[in-house]
Amino acid sequence: MQKELGMKRVGNVRKRPLFTTRDLTIIGMLSGITILLGVTGYGFIPLPMMKATILHVPVIIGALVAGPRVGAMVGFIFGCFSIFQAVTAPVLLSFAFLNPLISILPRVFIGIGAYYIYKWVLAAIHKETVSLAIAGIAGSMINTVGVMGGIYIIYAKDFAQVREIPLDNVINIILGICVFNGIPEAIISAVITVPVIAVLKKAVKNK
Repeated sequence: MQKELGMKRVGNVRKRPLFTTRDLTIIGMLSGITILLGVTGYGFIPLPMMKATILHVPVIIGALVAGPRVGAMVGFIFGCFSIFQAVTAPVLLSFAFLNPLISILPRVFIGIGAYYIYKWVLAAIHKETVSLAIAGIAGSMINTVGVMGGIYIIYAKDFAQVREIPLDNVINIILGICVFNGIPEAIISAVITVPVIAVLKKAVKNK
């Protein structure tokens, strides 16, 4: 449909809209899932020493199903939700998540990074399942390293003050979080991403 979502004809060339109806449906559905997981607490999986988050997984799924623009948009909404949480339910480090460079920018890059890593790995090894798993791991690590790296670069002194630790110890704490939180989250991300994408692709194929 020419008029769908603002599609315009320039001369004899149709200008494709930024997002199709299908894209917007996927963005709305996955963003809703992200918010639901965050509000209900189901987006946090208890482990022996920590809670692993899976709020970034819908961003990865959106990118792998519908492309990097969709993934980036779901990530943007995820980031906005992080700001909302920092305002309405503040915790020790919420001050950092009021900054879009911490809460939004890394989340936008989750989908973009996961998509292109998936494409690159698939082209190199031609194994769908492995490529999806690596994309899931990569997307999760982009989230962890992007957020924690940003906190260290911008808020190292504030981090030390609120945690009541010497400034020199901040890097060790940040690296510890990246390892002990990031690795389990990356594994869980891959475990969820592979079967979900397989089911979605099968459903689309059978339509």
